[in-house]
Amino acid sequence: MKSFNLNQLSVWLKACRGYSFTASVIPCLTGAGFALYLGSRVDWLLLPVIIICAVLMHAATNLTNDYYDFKKGVDQNYPYASGRCLVDGVLEPKQARNSALILFALSFILGLILVVQRGPWMLALGIAGICGGYFYTAMPIGYKYLGLGDMLVFLLMGPFMAGGSFFALTGNFDIRLIWVSLPAGCLVTAILVSNNIRDIIHDRKAGIKTFAVLIGYENAKKELYLLIASSYLCIAILVISKTLPAWSIAAFFSLPLSLKIIKEIQLSRMQDAEKLALIDVKTVQLHLIFGLLLLISLILGKFTGS
Repeated sequence: MKSFNLNQLSVWLKACRGYSFTASVIPCLTGAGFALYLGSRVDWLLLPVIIICAVLMHAATNLTNDYYDFKKGVDQNYPYASGRCLVDGVLEPKQARNSALILFALSFILGLILVVQRGPWMLALGIAGICGGYFYTAMPIGYKYLGLGDMLVFLLMGPFMAGGSFFALTGNFDIRLIWVSLPAGCLVTAILVSNNIRDIIHDRKAGIKTFAVLIGYENAKKELYLLIASSYLCIAILVISKTLPAWSIAAFFSLPLSLKIIKEIQLSRMQDAEKLALIDVKTVQLHLIFGLLLLISLILGKFTGS
């Protein structure tokens, strides 16, 4: 029985793309870290609730994405097709769809704890987050298929998620948090762009219009370079302006991994997509390392006063 349960857990983690959950956790921790750095009054007992809600929404969004991509023929039998659980028949489409709805519901129910503490604005933020995740691919909107995925993922998993975390913890909002959330927002969008660069041929065949499809392979590569470069430029500007502590320059320690990703993309050709099979995973790792370095810098800035 124990082995069966572990196998089932492995299947569901793969289906939900558990490796990418840090893309939701990092913005939440950025909001928390900035609240600490500012010396705001923080209800730290709410932080686990915030993170669990974010991960549940992320998992539900991934399952919804896989369901609609599978139904539209976007995910087919090629090695790096999404989580492959639907393509390989490990899960039935109905299982993925129903599980996504359950996870969204659980996130909403758990989020009511935050609503009780912070009021109707928290409810509005939670509903907006759920709608943003669900309608990423769900009809009648499916904004991923309209070339709007990059922009909305940047907003939802950058300023929106970091700001929501800050508000849930403190009951207030600080305009500076928008600027502090931009580097992570750029890198979480870079995860999506790297995935879309890899999948551009299959997306075109399926007739869907990601932003990479709309602007073409070479321009999508330039978009990725811009997003990665912007994350470091933002850190430099925020440190110079004293919005972030000097310690935040530590985020530049992730630069070697950034350059490695850029080089891999630069040398790639649209016809050789299989060579980029793990490019999204590598970009997730960059987002995680960058985000953790920024978080550590905020903690050091709080306790060293610099």
